[in-house]
Amino acid sequence: MFINGTENKKEIKLRSQITALYLQSNNCKMETRRDIFQAIADPTRRAILALVAMGAMTPGAIAEKFSSSRQTISKHIQILTECELLNQSQSGREIHYHFNLTKMKEIAEWLEPYRKMWEGRLSAMDDLLDEMQQKKVTQTNSSITNKLNKK
Repeated sequence: MFINGTENKKEIKLRSQITALYLQSNNCKMETRRDIFQAIADPTRRAILALVAMGAMTPGAIAEKFSSSRQTISKHIQILTECELLNQSQSGREIHYHFNLTKMKEIAEWLEPYRKMWEGRLSAMDDLLDEMQQKKVTQTNSSITNKLNKK
């Protein structure tokens, strides 16, 4: 919230953190929960999601596709898993990561009203610009016709 046009210091600190803390009421244990929109804001994580969307992959197979270190890619995978965008399954000693379509659908459903709103606004702006352009063309044609008639 803004207080007299400025954010209070606690809010600035909270906004700068990637994680938000939630208190579990059953045993008073602190749990971190990542912000899903910050997770998908990172281009590397979006690229990981695109790769895993094509089929399940091991962390090593994912890391091979990037020039970043395995440790960096592992951290990205951890964040995506914490946000439930990736699910993991174990097959013997290997872990495979799978794309969580259900979670992505939740995001898409949340965004849909905003997409429709902006689509409507942009469409209305296109209509207005077309109307203004048509008026300008009509006025120019009328001006040219008047000049020709005066001669």
